[in-house]
Amino acid sequence: MQQEEPRKQKPDPERMAILRSLPLEIKQQITGEEAQAFLYKEELPESLLEKLKDYLVEDK
Repeated sequence: MQQEEPRKQKPDPERMAILRSLPLEIKQQITGEEAQAFLYKEELPESLLEKLKDYLVEDK
């Protein structure tokens, strides 16, 4: 069984605050993988973008 390497970087504190500020019903729908991608500024899964569509502002 392969173990994941510990992350060398810390989660973005601003993004952590954003996740914490979401309504409970949205937070309950977000998977660990989706939260990790968001917190570590990885490419966001389409599933997460769909869940957050009412809370995101499109960058122009």
